[in-house]
Amino acid sequence: MKTIINGQVTLSRPLEGPLASQITAFAKWSDAQGYSPYSLYRHVLLASDFSRWLGQQGIKAWCVSSMHPQEYLAHRARRVRISKSDAPGLRHFMAFLRREAVIGEEKTTPKTTTPVEQCVQKFACYLRDERALATATIINYLPFIRELLKQRFADKKVQLRDLSASDVVGLVQRHAPQLGLKRAKLMTTALRSFLQYARYRGAFTLDLAAAIPPVAGWSMTSIPRAIPADQVRKVLASVDRRTPTGCRDYAILLLLARLGLRSGEVTRMELDDIDWKAGVLRVHGKSGRPIEVPLPADVGEAVVAYLQDARPRSTNRRVFLRDKAPIRGFLGSSAVGSIVRRAIERAGVSPPTRGAHQFRHALATEMLRGGASLAEIGGVLGHQSLETTRIYAKVDLDALRALALPWPGDRS
Repeated sequence: MKTIINGQVTLSRPLEGPLASQITAFAKWSDAQGYSPYSLYRHVLLASDFSRWLGQQGIKAWCVSSMHPQEYLAHRARRVRISKSDAPGLRHFMAFLRREAVIGEEKTTPKTTTPVEQCVQKFACYLRDERALATATIINYLPFIRELLKQRFADKKVQLRDLSASDVVGLVQRHAPQLGLKRAKLMTTALRSFLQYARYRGAFTLDLAAAIPPVAGWSMTSIPRAIPADQVRKVLASVDRRTPTGCRDYAILLLLARLGLRSGEVTRMELDDIDWKAGVLRVHGKSGRPIEVPLPADVGEAVVAYLQDARPRSTNRRVFLRDKAPIRGFLGSSAVGSIVRRAIERAGVSPPTRGAHQFRHALATEMLRGGASLAEIGGVLGHQSLETTRIYAKVDLDALRALALPWPGDRS
């Protein structure tokens, strides 16, 4: 006797087992995630067979746990060849069951947190809640603080008042020679921030941060590597906007090139961030504080074209979605980096890097050459401090040469 599920999937056997009543809803949910007809069929078939196996084992729905899919696949492997998509398909079914509260969340044994880790996490919360630092910055700070505390306290209780200048200086002296200039400066910045936090908490009254030795290095030694303007045009022209994926990628590349957005800012963009009437875009930057920037007409048109003609149907509020199932927003900024790399290869250009950040540098460079002030450039890029923007002051070498005084005695 055949069973038709949601008018799309036909099974050769009736639905059985403790999860039989969930199969139709699961099929609808999977279809909404954008899976192909074949993938949908495989998901429903696996879910049906899994439910039947549970019934044969006498396992009730509320007793199903993450170990049961593994046991079922081992049982299934004795009868048929296991596909590489079977395990992900069952994880997809389990996620649906948890979403619908058919089965409970997995209970995990809480890990015992060491005193050092407790202190590190409190510092992380301070950086996030009190200092409003970006998540990436916090992640980069913590290994240095963890190393300092492990060196001083090992597995014992952390007493910040017992920290001394020699503990901090010793750490810097041991690790700085092994690190690059930027990483070494990051270490001293993280340590100063932590010692200021400890002083803020009243652990000690002395300013131990002042004891941290500076890392030698010239100010602003590196010039931002920007993709040339003609290569930006070639990259944009290489995108086939007739396809849904090309339509999406073109809008993303325009946001990078015309607004200088970071890849993470593009990834996190939501539909509510665009004010079409006012013509502005709300950008969620590294600091966590949103800023509003004007939305150029060509960028707005590219985003509209994607939303109207190419974006998969979804209740997800992210502007840019995956083009393959499961349909959802990008999990991280690396997806934008991949779009940039593919576009560069397709255009056949050779920019200084293959990352998304070079478009941001290119925008700042063009603004500087067009007469924009550093304050204006910093406002567009969302810099918190003018010091961050100052590095672009040495990019326009042609303009600097025009201002140079002639060398005494030069007769040319």
